[in-house]
This record gives sequence, C-alpha cells and structure tokens, in this order.
Amino acid sequence: MSEVKGIFEEINTALKEDPSYVEGVNAVYQFDLEGEEPYQLVLRGDDSYAKQGTDEEADCTLKMNTDDFKALSEGNLNGTQAFMSGRLKIKGNMGLALKLQDILSSYKAASK
Repeated sequence: MSEVKGIFEEINTALKEDPSYVEGVNAVYQFDLEGEEPYQLVLRGDDSYAKQGTDEEADCTLKMNTDDFKALSEGNLNGTQAFMSGRLKIKGNMGLALKLQDILSSYKAASK
C-alpha cells in the first residue's frame, strides 16, 4: 500500500469516528498527486468519507507532489505558502482550499 493511500485511509477512519470537525462543510475535494491515482475527500456531515477515484464532481481540486501532500497532511507544510510558492495548484473554490488546512489540522490534533 502506498503511503498516500494509507493517509487517506486514516482520514477516512477519522471521518467515520468523529465527523464533528467537518460539520457544516458540504464539499468535495479532489487531490491530483504526482504518480498516484486521484483521491477525493467528500465532506457531507455524518456521511463524510475519503476514497480513491473521481466519482464525485469536485468543488476544489488540489494538485501537488506526494511529498508536499504528506507534509500538508502532517501539518508540516502551510497550504497558503505552498500555493504562493507554486508547490500547490488549486482549481475551483479557493475558500474551500483555505478551510482544508484547518480540517486536516483538527484531525491531526485529535489523533495525538
């Protein structure tokens, strides 16, 4: 299993165990990562999940390399700085992209 797949499985488990961090967020994030199949983070309250594939229409698509994604998901890369430096490309709703870092940080803090 790839490291990226493992990260998305952890996110999926966290969403199932405690969807409160995404309460009020109704969005589909798509991650286009170099060398990986696309992944989606579907946030719909109690029916939130992460999965491989592109079944849902994305509200916000993030394109980056896998190392930067790992750093972002671990809280070691600031999404705004990554975007400003060209390491992260965003298509779609920029406001949702800004919210994503808070969501990932919340789950990271809860998993400690």
